[in-house]
Amino acid sequence: MKKWLLLALSACCSAVYAQQTIDSAWVTSHFVKKEIRIPMRDGVLLFTSVYLPTDHTEKHPIIMTRTPYSCAPYGADKFKELWKMSNKNFLREGYILITQDVRGRWMSEGQYEDVRPFLPNKKTKQEVDEASDTYDTIDWLIKNLEGNNGRVGIYGISYPGFYSTMAALSNHPALKAVSPQAPVTDWFIGDDFHHHGAFFQMDAFDFYTSFGAPRPHPTTEGPKGFDYYTKDSYKFYLNAGSLPGLTQLMGDTIAFWKSLMDHGSYDAWWKARNVRNYLNTVKPAMLEVGGLFDAEDCFGAWGVYKSIEQNTKGANNKIVMGPWYHGEWASHDGTHLGNVRWGSNTARYYQDSLESVFFNYYLKDKGSDDLAEATIFFTGENQWKHLPTWPPAAMQETPIYLQAGNQLSFSKPATGESFSEYTSDPAKPVPYVPEVHMSRTISYMTDDQRFAERRPDVLSFQTAVLTDNVTLAGPVVADLVASVSSTDADFVVKVIDVFPDDFAYESNAPTEHRRLVSSTYPMGGYEMLVRGDIMRGKFRNSYEKPEPFVPNKPTNVKFTLPDVAHTFLKGHRIMIQIQSSWFPLVDRNPQVFTDIYHASPAVFQKASIRIYHDAAHSSSVLLPIVK
Repeated sequence: MKKWLLLALSACCSAVYAQQTIDSAWVTSHFVKKEIRIPMRDGVLLFTSVYLPTDHTEKHPIIMTRTPYSCAPYGADKFKELWKMSNKNFLREGYILITQDVRGRWMSEGQYEDVRPFLPNKKTKQEVDEASDTYDTIDWLIKNLEGNNGRVGIYGISYPGFYSTMAALSNHPALKAVSPQAPVTDWFIGDDFHHHGAFFQMDAFDFYTSFGAPRPHPTTEGPKGFDYYTKDSYKFYLNAGSLPGLTQLMGDTIAFWKSLMDHGSYDAWWKARNVRNYLNTVKPAMLEVGGLFDAEDCFGAWGVYKSIEQNTKGANNKIVMGPWYHGEWASHDGTHLGNVRWGSNTARYYQDSLESVFFNYYLKDKGSDDLAEATIFFTGENQWKHLPTWPPAAMQETPIYLQAGNQLSFSKPATGESFSEYTSDPAKPVPYVPEVHMSRTISYMTDDQRFAERRPDVLSFQTAVLTDNVTLAGPVVADLVASVSSTDADFVVKVIDVFPDDFAYESNAPTEHRRLVSSTYPMGGYEMLVRGDIMRGKFRNSYEKPEPFVPNKPTNVKFTLPDVAHTFLKGHRIMIQIQSSWFPLVDRNPQVFTDIYHASPAVFQKASIRIYHDAAHSSSVLLPIVK
């Protein structure tokens, strides 16, 4: 059959599929399922779930996710509920859908290793990593799956995002397009479990009490979670006393928790697990995706994108960032986060106009490669922007200075000695949200910060009412001058949009979203967290070699927060908050220079923290302002 006729038939089928309702009957009539154990170069077999289109009028591209979270349901006659996928375009377009249990997880053979390091110079078949496993899988699939067109795409969210980044390093010629989404990238500097060396205990403990359980042999049964004795996370983590208390609750079978506790600085063990070190030979088209308000990993997508830009000359590399929590772009509803609304379904826009366009072009020669270098949603003004560079060329790093009297302005202070002071008490740490709950919330990164402003151990500085819009696009840098009465402390810096006192949303939210978006929360004066992050003070000069503070000596504490894309509208105010605990999101600093992972509760002490704002010691936050 001539190529033009096949293309015509394919286009006709796609048009018909687009008009059909995709439900369970549709999926089971248009796909068949197979379960395959694919051999790796060292003989280990990886369990792989395959959904093959029943349409034989064209050859089909392969799209794959490699995951440690299971490709269940197991059984060739048991279908995943593909009809509930948010992005049904992969079904309509007739992709061969692949999910694979990675080495050592669920039904795959082998030994599992968390964020398994990449081996750039493999010499034997026994030297394997996630890139080689991906290569071997792709090679088997294109040689053995009937009806494939010889092209493969890979995507995944979170941990599967890490496996997607590793896939890009496989250099298999059939791999044409890769999309790491909120990818695990560097677990000490910015992802999931550490930010600037500060330990995110809630996520780590909750995750590893279940995920970290040993799996001695392939299984379809998942581990059980931890049985918390209370639904109050603040109480639970405070009662644990310190990290050794959590270690005792964890038990002695979770290998990676022990590694977390034993590698308390940015040593060779951590550096080997920083995928950014290896992104210098990336060949497939890349589309990094992430959420501006991703509570688990706001760092990874930015980190992978920037590393490829810096290290792989001529890479076909693009980024999408929307106003999302972790994975929300793969949901059905991207209209809001917490109390803040975006004015449109940003998730649907991403799925139809960005993700599908990317994979269809590189895997099916369909459409055009016209995605912008950076497709970024700017909150505040609630608009998508399609930019040729990130950060935008017009961005200027502009300091906004802390001032006496809780003021904030773009003018450097001219006064003599001036500082604001608070007492940080580990026995009464500042909560990260005001509510009582057990699991870490998904919306704290846009939450109202008025509760924190009212505490005596939180400093708040704000501008006068803005007379013009102020747009931020790029990384935020905290540049503080601080003193500590002891030898260590944490520094949380928050950039906040203060809404006008008379602000209110219209009451005409779409019917299907009214139950999700509060119509009664008082939005007048809302203090929206735009960006917040933390630095463990002892790492202020080096993540490899921590240093104590000299008590009461003014000291520079400078660190970079993840990028922002936000417009402070005319009539709003800009606020900066500073505090020294963010509990129980982050473990408490004993405020003594010590090995915090093995510190006894007895060493914890109060500390007086001063933040200076005078001519000789000016504290500021460097804002990425687009003029």
